[in-house]
Amino acid sequence: MLYHLYETQRALMAPFAEFAAATAKLYDHPLSPFAHTPMAQRVSAGFDLLHRLAKEYEKPEFGITSATVDGVAVAVQEQVALARPFCRLLRFKRFSDDPHALARMKTQPTVLVVAPLSDHHSTLLRDTVTSLLHDHKVFITDWTDARMVPADEGPFHLADYVAYVQDFIRLIGPNVHVISVCQPTVPVLAAVSLLASGGEATPRTMTMMGGPIDARRSPTAVNNLAMNKSHAWFEANVIYRVPSNYPGAGRAVYPGFLQHSGFVAMNPDRHVSSHYDYFLDLVRGDEDSADAHRKFYDEYNAVLDMPAEYYLDTIKTVFQDFALVNGTWDVHGQRVRPQDITTTALLTVEGQLDDISGAGQTRAAHDLCSGIPRTRQFHYDVEGAGHYGIFSGRRWREKVYPEVRGFIARFDKPAPRAAAR
Repeated sequence: MLYHLYETQRALMAPFAEFAAATAKLYDHPLSPFAHTPMAQRVSAGFDLLHRLAKEYEKPEFGITSATVDGVAVAVQEQVALARPFCRLLRFKRFSDDPHALARMKTQPTVLVVAPLSDHHSTLLRDTVTSLLHDHKVFITDWTDARMVPADEGPFHLADYVAYVQDFIRLIGPNVHVISVCQPTVPVLAAVSLLASGGEATPRTMTMMGGPIDARRSPTAVNNLAMNKSHAWFEANVIYRVPSNYPGAGRAVYPGFLQHSGFVAMNPDRHVSSHYDYFLDLVRGDEDSADAHRKFYDEYNAVLDMPAEYYLDTIKTVFQDFALVNGTWDVHGQRVRPQDITTTALLTVEGQLDDISGAGQTRAAHDLCSGIPRTRQFHYDVEGAGHYGIFSGRRWREKVYPEVRGFIARFDKPAPRAAAR
């Protein structure tokens, strides 16, 4: 019922949002007589803010059309390398007529970025991909909004997520370097562990950033909610059916608007202040600052629904049973054994001020991956960075990315035989 009420509210607000946008332009356009009345700028700014508060936010585009390789500008085309019902594997293919750039691109490492399936779209990692494209061939998982997947496609469990990652690694090949951001650190570690246990080739490196490998360490508000409520409580209180106006009508999901509301509630003062600053920027005519606000919230407010099976599996496996760290997690009948990984180098990254994955949660991967020689294990703490700062923004570009780039370059070759223990 809650989902239907939300959809009703959204439908009722849509005309008001359009009216607010039109009024904002009416009081701002230089050819409009209303733009020259007293307080016109404030009226326009107020209606612009109301429009953004009431509008629906659709999935943004990556919009990455170019990159720089060794000082040469190259074109970038987004391609679908593999399509599955719940995910598309995207490749950002680079093109150039410059012989030097072409030769350089052919020798650069291949990276698979596993984006989170947790509220936001994979475009949240746009900054991550943009940086990586300067020095790497880049693939990324683009998870599908569950409300857009017809119910007859069947359920999607956490185990299916692991299987998807395995298939993507097999498709790209053993020379790939895997980067997982936040939620996927757990299924990615499981996927690589299962490949190793089965005698298959594993990626050359794993970079794990801000994820709940061991959610018992420095638990955050997000962790505490998952730990303190029963599995039955989540099933009864946050799982809803997709309304009939979507392709996935009838599918059980954890709605994105619920997760988004929770994230906003964690820092309400920050969001109120940000929107008030946006209003002042419009009044002052500071278009650069206003545009930065729009870009951030266009991404932040665009959310997706998660399949109920996957969401409930994650709550139980990661935050209640701690099955990965306790060594009790079975995926499709096979035990997940991170200690079987021997040749893949490991880098973990944590933000000092991360309020979603607390200190030590990601670093716990080193204790689990005991088969990897210590000379191939590294950890990096990002001072002053929150959760988003480790993969987006200035700290990502200036601090984290150089570390990740250097780590990948160092191990972009087959592991020595001594590493396989």
